Amino acid sequence: MLILALVNNKKLDLAVDGFRRAGDYGFKLSVISCNPMLGELVKNGKVGTMEFVFRQITKRRVDVNLITFNVVINGFCKAGKLNKAGDVVEDMKVLGIMPNVVTYNTLIDGFCKKGGAGKMYKADALLKEMVEKGVCPNKITYNVLIDGFCKADNVVAALKLFKEMKEQQITPSISTYNSLINGLCGERKIDEALGLRDEMVGLGFEPNIRTYNVILNGFCKNKMLEEAKEMFDDIVKKGVEVNALTFNTLIDAYCKAGNMNKAIALHQLMLTQKVCPSVATYNCLIGGYFQEGNLGAANKLLEEMEEKGLTADLVTYNIRIDELCKRGESRKAVRLLDEIFEKGLIPSHITYNTLMAGYCREGNPTAALVVRRRMEKEGKHPNVVSYNVLIKGFCEKGKLEEANSYLNEMLEKGLVPSRTTYEIIREEMMEKGFVPDIDGHLYTDSVSV
Repeated sequence: MLILALVNNKKLDLAVDGFRRAGDYGFKLSVISCNPMLGELVKNGKVGTMEFVFRQITKRRVDVNLITFNVVINGFCKAGKLNKAGDVVEDMKVLGIMPNVVTYNTLIDGFCKKGGAGKMYKADALLKEMVEKGVCPNKITYNVLIDGFCKADNVVAALKLFKEMKEQQITPSISTYNSLINGLCGERKIDEALGLRDEMVGLGFEPNIRTYNVILNGFCKNKMLEEAKEMFDDIVKKGVEVNALTFNTLIDAYCKAGNMNKAIALHQLMLTQKVCPSVATYNCLIGGYFQEGNLGAANKLLEEMEEKGLTADLVTYNIRIDELCKRGESRKAVRLLDEIFEKGLIPSHITYNTLMAGYCREGNPTAALVVRRRMEKEGKHPNVVSYNVLIKGFCEKGKLEEANSYLNEMLEKGLVPSRTTYEIIREEMMEKGFVPDIDGHLYTDSVSV
């Protein structure tokens, strides 16, 4: 009971220490004490300690139950250790403890959060398995899968599950609709998204701020700014509590459309509504000012951001690097790369590719290669965009053989050429009378169509 008391009083380290000592002295603990400790370890992200405690519990022959296994499976899934979670499922089956809907939901959520076609296939297979085993999927099961498929850009599969969910007499929740609306907006199917919104309202669900933000983002991505502003005004009129994301979505759209006056007006309204601008707000505005060539206003916002105690993130640096490179000041941009590391941030492919593109635009692909070497040294491998930049850079310098070598290198690394790659090959090589020599690959002009 001492361990349980320590856990309940949030003294987790002491609880674990007590657990270790109990083992040293040969005291047998009950599952009543162990389960809450495992749960708190998972909650605090201490998955390594959780695994140690679980292995010790098994070794000490504590009478574990379904809750024990579900907690441990949840811990491994949260840490992305799906193979280990699967092993625990097999362990519980050996003991005659069968997975329940919570077990399956946890595993499905783990695979969905990992994302990607392969993981979603596994998540869907788990749904089929649970049905075969007589475990009935519930609302959580379907919501997790629908959200996972939408995030994996497979709205067709998500809609199929949505239909199946209703056939099983399981009432969708607002989360179900929000996931589907988000997926449809991502595929630019605004009318279908709005149709689902209307269906949701018809069932008595009041759209929440996430619903509105998702649709607003859909309008903005489709450059339907009038519709977006109309919806925004409607939200405010209804008294729905808007957040920074609501403002940022519309501000970003106005900035990209070159309408800085409306973007600034929204920024002012944001302050009036007592919604604190975030780093993302400033990033949108700074990028907008750089786009229209107003460097003074952009730099003023950078200073204001610092004064307000907001720390520049990687996006801020990427925007600044992009601007310097476009102005032909790639050497200055590289200094910002050093600053990124000083601030404890990790550069992305966008960071490095922007710098390489900057040097190539200045007619210095050799300097771009220096950036590439630094990128590799710092743990990032060139992607298709990186190679596109280098191939084009060397082509524009008239060094077509070197450009050809990077094309071959890209293919050897198993990277799939993009449409841009084929356009570069056609415009920068073939139209100039140079036919690329691609080792071990068949290239025909029809590929570039």
